Amino acid sequence: MTKTNTAVQTAQNQTPEKIKPKEFFHRDDVKAKFTELMGKRSNVYITSILQVVAQNKQLAEADVNSIYQAAMIAATLDLPINNNLGFAYIIPYGQKDGMDEQGRDKYKQVAQFQLGYKGFIQLAQRSGQFKTISATPIYSGQLVAENPLTGFEFDFKVKSEGDPIGYAAYFKLLNGFEKTLYMSVEDVRKHGTRYSKTFKFGTWKTDFEAMALKTVTKLLLSKFAPLSIEMQKAVTTDQAVINNAETEDVTYADVEPLQLENKENERFALMVDDCKTIEELKKLESAISNDVQADLYNQQLNALS
Repeated sequence: MTKTNTAVQTAQNQTPEKIKPKEFFHRDDVKAKFTELMGKRSNVYITSILQVVAQNKQLAEADVNSIYQAAMIAATLDLPINNNLGFAYIIPYGQKDGMDEQGRDKYKQVAQFQLGYKGFIQLAQRSGQFKTISATPIYSGQLVAENPLTGFEFDFKVKSEGDPIGYAAYFKLLNGFEKTLYMSVEDVRKHGTRYSKTFKFGTWKTDFEAMALKTVTKLLLSKFAPLSIEMQKAVTTDQAVINNAETEDVTYADVEPLQLENKENERFALMVDDCKTIEELKKLESAISNDVQADLYNQQLNALS
């Protein structure tokens, strides 16, 4: 058994239930694990985790192993856990834990890992495939044309006044492919209500704009962008209680996981359908990664010829 696996097993199986986060994160095996991942930055990183936990009463009472596993995912992705920075968060969540003697559901406090929109943008930039990527609120008068098939047009010369009417995310790849996704405030609220049980509290309540920007960014990337290994890990672990960071064993507290194998082909199909000329299509040729995508590419090539 490797040193890494030993540390994970120790954290999962040998942690007393009532151990305090500060005591747990100062254990030699836990510090060694963070040092293995982050080197000299590990002590500062552990301190930042403990500060986040200390500032949230519910999180301080959460299962300490779930806090540790969430922190490990963030460390693996090399994203800071700092609510003010907005790259990644550790959020308390009430998870069902059997039933009491009266037959009512019991709950225990656990930690859930969440990415912020800045985290998704950071991981996209690291992949080396993006020329640019950004997300922004849209205000009244800035949305000129709205057509999900042909794209969205904005006029950012119009002054930002009042509350946003929606949110948009955009990327352009080095191969020239580009895509924009826009959602109205109402669309974002409907999405949050449907897919997040924590919509009425937590980050959705304290920083709606950050969660809205994350929503359009994540949906844009997951539907249309090529995903690096890091990005796949981010999509898999976002909004999940991490059971084991090493094996990416997770429990989805809020949403069902994206099926990455099928989604990759769905994303490629959407990109192919979006190409209106042979020149645009040929920019995607280098992105083909399996036979299904090759068939989709050739079908569109024949249609355009």
